[in-house]
Amino acid sequence: MRGISKTFPGVKALNDVQIKAWSGEVLALMGENGAGKSTLMKILSGAYHADPGGEILIDGSPVQITDPIAAKRHGIAIIYQELALAPNLSVAENIYLGDELHKPGGRIDRRAMNAGCRAVLERLGAPFGPQTTVSTLSIAERQLVEIARALHSRSRILVLDEPTTPLSSRETDRLFTLLRQLRAEGIALIYISHRMAEIYELADRVSVLRDGGYVGTLEREEINAEALVRMMVGRELSTFYTKEHDPHGSHGPVVLEVRNLTDGRRVKPCSLRLHRGEVLGIAGLVGSGRTELARLIYGADRRTGGEILLNGRPVTIRSPEDALAAGIAYLTEDRKQLGLFLDMSCAENINIGVIRKDSRPGGILDLARARERAEQAFAALRIRAASPQISVGSLSGGNQQKVLLSRWLETGPAVLILDEPTRGVDIGAKSEIYRIIDDLAKRDIGVIVISSELPEIIGICDRVLVMREGRIEGEVGGPSVHPITQENIMTYAAGVAA
Repeated sequence: MRGISKTFPGVKALNDVQIKAWSGEVLALMGENGAGKSTLMKILSGAYHADPGGEILIDGSPVQITDPIAAKRHGIAIIYQELALAPNLSVAENIYLGDELHKPGGRIDRRAMNAGCRAVLERLGAPFGPQTTVSTLSIAERQLVEIARALHSRSRILVLDEPTTPLSSRETDRLFTLLRQLRAEGIALIYISHRMAEIYELADRVSVLRDGGYVGTLEREEINAEALVRMMVGRELSTFYTKEHDPHGSHGPVVLEVRNLTDGRRVKPCSLRLHRGEVLGIAGLVGSGRTELARLIYGADRRTGGEILLNGRPVTIRSPEDALAAGIAYLTEDRKQLGLFLDMSCAENINIGVIRKDSRPGGILDLARARERAEQAFAALRIRAASPQISVGSLSGGNQQKVLLSRWLETGPAVLILDEPTRGVDIGAKSEIYRIIDDLAKRDIGVIVISSELPEIIGICDRVLVMREGRIEGEVGGPSVHPITQENIMTYAAGVAA
């Protein structure tokens, strides 16, 4: 792809971008959310048309990709993060979708379709057959169906957009084994990911975009964290975890106290204290009960025992509405399913938590005040979008997260619980979210951060509680004798502390 540009109303999404992919290699495509990676791939797949002046060459010859059908004809397939399958159809029907085989008389020949895709499923080692209904498959198995569809149509260029986001570590390992097999068969793989470890493991080369422009390409022997971060965000890795708030905030007054909180099942009696201006981390292995504890505090799940105190006074929290009224806000780990209204505008998402403040007599909303609030949130959190009026579903992951965060900040919380605040977010947006957390602590808000990324927990938290099997197993940092290190956290998480 040479000289590729793309202009949307009010936004130059791509400016003179170039990338080159060889057969039999994995080219990683990296950059912040909003850097233009997905836009570039949508042009390659025919979903978007580039501005005049650029060109796409396959085997050295210019081609015209006018739509997805033309891309398929040229051997290009893209597997999006949100899988594009018809769950009510069989595996074979999905693989042949749009190219169905027919019997004389026009009826669909399902037997021929089942036979026709069996070979590619066996080649991939799929644990299901052509007649299996897609809705019965796991996410990893559905991803296999997408790959099978691409191979069945004889694709030579396969684009994978954040393919491991919904996968377990075991499923990710199986996917990597398959991708290495496809690379050995001569397929060109373009792999989009924010996860450095995946890039180190898979990539033969890395091309980096920033702010819609092409920054450069690193060969395998040149790939390292410092170089990638510098190319993606234009600054050094060491500037990431700036902590300007008082790291000794745990000496201040207690804003939230939890005593023996339990749901009687996944969360055993847990107690904790959070101080004003403190960033308290909750770490632990997957399934340790971190999210479940947060949901009990927020009233999203029913507790069977324990009590919650705010500023030393007991509060009754039976629902999220009670929690918000008391001054506790919770940013969910699943922003798309449980957090945002994706078909609504950014402004509507930001204002929906405080909509009562804008009601005038007669139930009429003060839209001017709501618009002003959204514009202020855009400026304060540096949300990158053409306007607060555009759909939040069209934003990058990092900007979606900042919209959701701004909603809860508008409620004026005394306590803010952030569950996996940087999941699915690029490096640049992570740095901005860390800045926001630091600013909240400087404003004397008590912040609880739940994260699976230990460098993140270590970099931004003043104290860390470690959970294991539904219990708080230990504490590191703060007044404890144990510093915040990966070793100390994992010792508690694995249950091997003395």
